[in-house]
Amino acid sequence: MPRVPFDSLPDSARIWTFGVQRDLAQEEEARLLAAVDGFLDQWTTHGTPLRGGRSWRYGRMLVVGVDEAAAPPSGCSIDALVHALQDLESAIDTRIVDNSMVWYRDPDGVRCDTRQAFRKRAQDGSVTPDTVVFDTTVIRLGELRRGHWEAPAGDRWHGRAFFRSSHGQG
Repeated sequence: MPRVPFDSLPDSARIWTFGVQRDLAQEEEARLLAAVDGFLDQWTTHGTPLRGGRSWRYGRMLVVGVDEAAAPPSGCSIDALVHALQDLESAIDTRIVDNSMVWYRDPDGVRCDTRQAFRKRAQDGSVTPDTVVFDTTVIRLGELRRGHWEAPAGDRWHGRAFFRSSHGQG
């Protein structure tokens, strides 16, 4: 069985982050995670099993990792993961595969906004460079473990994109 506990993957493991755009009911969450586990149990690249795992964080964030040293994923195997998640979107009636959203934490929990909506929040001060964001461009598990995945907006690409004036940039 290629699926392994996420924490057993090495720092060099390749990761993908997928945010679920709404809170899920307990049975929806269980359905999502069971489907992801089932996919990971069968995940292969050109017939070779991939050594992968997943982590479910904050009830909204799915992180899938694969140990590339054991067997690197192909474009087709990555596409298969994305397609499996897209199929789940219909089953649980929410978006999972959407890299256009900005993910952040507010006092009520993990939230997402379009880039335009997040920019408006930055302009009105409801999010600041100190707002914790999730950097879905992080691709190595070691980066996630070292805190690069979840950090103040001013410390990630979000600072340059949404808070230029507060960083002295034109």
